[in-house]
Amino acid sequence: MSKTVFLFSGQGSQYVGMGKELCEKYPQIDVFSRASEILGFDLAEKINNSTEEELSKTVYSQPAIMATSLVALEAMKINGATFSAVAGHSLGEYAAMVASGVLSFEDGFKVIKARAAAMQKAAEQNSGAMYAILGKTAEEIEQVCSEIDGYVVPVNYNSSAQTVIAGETEAAEKAAAKFAEMGAKAVKLGVSSAFHSKLMQPAAEEFAPAISGITFNKPNVEFYSNLIGGIQTDFENMPEKLAKHIVSPVRFTSELAALQAAGYENFIELGPNKVLTGLVKKTLKGVNSANVENVKTLEKALEILNG
Repeated sequence: MSKTVFLFSGQGSQYVGMGKELCEKYPQIDVFSRASEILGFDLAEKINNSTEEELSKTVYSQPAIMATSLVALEAMKINGATFSAVAGHSLGEYAAMVASGVLSFEDGFKVIKARAAAMQKAAEQNSGAMYAILGKTAEEIEQVCSEIDGYVVPVNYNSSAQTVIAGETEAAEKAAAKFAEMGAKAVKLGVSSAFHSKLMQPAAEEFAPAISGITFNKPNVEFYSNLIGGIQTDFENMPEKLAKHIVSPVRFTSELAALQAAGYENFIELGPNKVLTGLVKKTLKGVNSANVENVKTLEKALEILNG
């Protein structure tokens, strides 16, 4: 029996109408309505009737993506799909916590509401920029960032072909221009600040006390962490760990390598778009990967698992 990990999408993958088709096919899935009660606004209304610009605001995109990922999870479960591990990319780690029982559904949305609010506020206070750098090694990217005047650092180790940098707008622009000179591709990300960098420190400081009363459990499947780039076994002091997560690099490439080394063959991404599926394809050889965001992709993923 091949081992399956469920991966959960990160910020930036949102789009208007995401999750709607699966909810229509499986009306028993009540993720959006349950989440709305905790968030204090109608999540389905926000997802289906916003502009792209409105939906991309951190305060909306984080709970919306998490909820869409959990809709995909419920659709998979209805069809009998099982999994032995979870991993998420940045924001996706919160859906992974709910999926694995580290957080209850209600607590998961209380936590993401607090995180999104803290990060939105920090982004408004400290504008910054993020660029995906393609065609240079992580080591080369670290070297260039260290030589730039101003603050810019690698923050997302996404695949052997892609590392994301973040920092002060001017420093990030200088670094992007330098990479372009060196023949690499620098793609500006549509985000309002420099996530996973020290510019998010105010968010980390606000977030930890806001979630100090939340109960965190041991997971019921293997849990892979961005912070350590591998399996996480210590779930003590989670508010402190999750605050650190906001200002620390996402070691996704290391997580994928650790999952493959542990014998995982099926990498199924749950949530909008297929960013993580693309990263799996670029990083790992000899594994199956698929994303689940609508009826067609659900059927394809089930074929892989049942094949």
